[in-house]
Amino acid sequence: MKRILIAEDETAIREFIVINLKRSGYDVTEACNGREAVEKYDECAGDFDIALLDIMMPEMDGLEVCKYLRQKSSTIGIIMLTAKSQEMDKVTGLLVGADDYVIKPFSPSELMARVDAVYRRVSVNKELADQKNNTGDVVVSGEFSLNLRNRTLLKNDENIELTQVEFQIMEYFMSNPGASLSRLDILSYVWGDAYFGDEKVVDVNIRRLRMKIEDDSSNPEHLTTVWGMGYKWIP
Repeated sequence: MKRILIAEDETAIREFIVINLKRSGYDVTEACNGREAVEKYDECAGDFDIALLDIMMPEMDGLEVCKYLRQKSSTIGIIMLTAKSQEMDKVTGLLVGADDYVIKPFSPSELMARVDAVYRRVSVNKELADQKNNTGDVVVSGEFSLNLRNRTLLKNDENIELTQVEFQIMEYFMSNPGASLSRLDILSYVWGDAYFGDEKVVDVNIRRLRMKIEDDSSNPEHLTTVWGMGYKWIP
């Protein structure tokens, strides 16, 4: 069963989303504010594939909930619901661990395309993580070692915690060292060809990755910018 937690304080919007999620085969748990979302997550011992979080909620906003869930799990897919005026909040959401965002108002087809895309990534990652007896498929690049089975990244033998999106980005870069990869290339590889969003999601995830893997994120040595093009991985 595909399990999703939705936190949205506006009843009409939440009911609209729930109807479409259930039609698509999701087992939905609802929360009307951020505090309730955290409580229901803990009550279910984190047994969710995806969390769909509105940013503006009473008691505990979506950004706080996102940060809490990401601290609890590196594998849960997190999608933020934002308004067009919340540009800074979208970036902040990605920086604290969200995988994607959907801008209100949205159509049912757009919402479900984004949810399904995140669910597919979560499912693939879980299947690979379950193959614990196979420790092969390791990509080594300089001081970094990426285990495709255990879904782990080591830098000088020290583990670096990655979200599922960050792991896929690192896999793409480390498998193509020295190649200039455009934002569209990265979007297609990680989010899929049917992704509705803009390229900014790539830039924010690169920024977040640099904060984790670089000695000085403001002067990156490994995830470098190719001006007018995209990014390049230098071992």
